Amino acid sequence: MRLRDALRGIGPLGRAVMPLLGVWTVRLLGLTLRVRREEAAVTDLWQRRVPVVYAVWHGRMLMLPYLYGRRRPAVLASVSRDGDVVTRVVTRFGLEAVRGSSSRGGARALRHLVRSLADGRDAVVVPDGPRGPRETVKGGIVALARLADAPIVPVAVGASAEWRLRSWDEFRIPKPFARCVVRFGDPLRVPSHGGRAETEAARKEVEAALRALCWQVDAEARR
Repeated sequence: MRLRDALRGIGPLGRAVMPLLGVWTVRLLGLTLRVRREEAAVTDLWQRRVPVVYAVWHGRMLMLPYLYGRRRPAVLASVSRDGDVVTRVVTRFGLEAVRGSSSRGGARALRHLVRSLADGRDAVVVPDGPRGPRETVKGGIVALARLADAPIVPVAVGASAEWRLRSWDEFRIPKPFARCVVRFGDPLRVPSHGGRAETEAARKEVEAALRALCWQVDAEARR
């Protein structure tokens, strides 16, 4: 089920209350989790305050605003009802929501994210959102990294026990008291110039890196 389908039967008051309930649910869940953070790949970038484009699959993003909202990155959110809910949730964790997607407002959102990176702020992109296909990188993240001259860092979260929703992204919710592993992958650089072949090669590199990282954190969390 898509979030937009669930929202159809909810009135304005319910849509206003839902983000607040979601925020507190994530916070309470986060207090129960045993989280191991693997941040070695980005420590140097953080110390030098190099702006980064983080890539995370749509189905694995639930706990990241709770865990890293203090870094105050800008995050892309779709221009839709479910994007409204996402925006209200992530802003409560300190993130800046930039509205747009490949199907609506994408160029404007891309320019906004480029400016944010130029100002020294990190950006978060969900490269298979907002509608899939699941775990398939779209070209927007490569365009953003090229325009902003910023590295792409894949991020993955794995849990020892979790629920998976019956949605296009198989959205994952860690179960209370689960062991979680959060890992940042090695930074990936996109060539500053290049045609279709170079862009496609970069897209495939990001996709392969994210898939490998997810396999690692899933295996480690369940040991």
